[in-house]
This record gives sequence, structure tokens and C-alpha cells, in this order.
Amino acid sequence: MEYISTKNAPDAIGPYSQAIKANGLLFTSGQIAINPKTNSVEAKTIEEQTTQVCENLKAICEEAGTNISKTIKTVCFLADINDFASFNEVYGKYFTGKPARSCVAVKDLPKGVLCEVELIAEL
Repeated sequence: MEYISTKNAPDAIGPYSQAIKANGLLFTSGQIAINPKTNSVEAKTIEEQTTQVCENLKAICEEAGTNISKTIKTVCFLADINDFASFNEVYGKYFTGKPARSCVAVKDLPKGVLCEVELIAEL
């Protein structure tokens, strides 16, 4: 097992890692729309937040020696299911390989963000 950490994605906001490499796979923690340069949530719209989340995931993948195109599975959380179509539009630009996915609406997300995404990718 190897812990992955990059300054190009936000630091964990709790007792967990950005990601872990194990058995030829990368497992990321859920990423929210924190800008790693300012350590704050700047994006306001679902499209802007989804973009920041995907950029964070992309940076973690690159640090681990893989890329987002090798994603096998994502788990997506939305604060409002009405954002589903807008979320999908941005998500689809990053996850062009169409990995397996779960997407659910939840009551609340950390820091009041609109979405959170975690992934599993091949190394």
C-alpha cells in the first residue's frame, strides 16, 4: 500500500489520505470543489464545482502515475439531484471512457459544496 499526496489537489480535511495505491489500483478519497491554491471553495455553480472536482481528481491520478482515462469506477454525490444534467455535462468531458458509476443525491456535503466525486483507477 502506498499513500498518494499532491499539492495540486486539496489537502484532506480530516483523518484520511487523498488516495491510496494498492494491488495495481488507485483509490481516491472523495474530492470536493476546494481550490488547492487557496484552500477554499471559490466555485459557485455546479458546473464550476464539477470542473474543480475533476481537476483535483486528475491531479491525484497524475501524482499516482496514472491518468483519469484509466478510471474504472466513480461514486458521485450531489447536494441537489436537479443538478444531475449539468453535472453530467461537465463530468462527461473528463470521463470519456465512461467508467462504471453510482450517482446519488445526499442531504449535505462538506463545506456546503454541490458535488463530491471519488474514483478507482488502474495504475
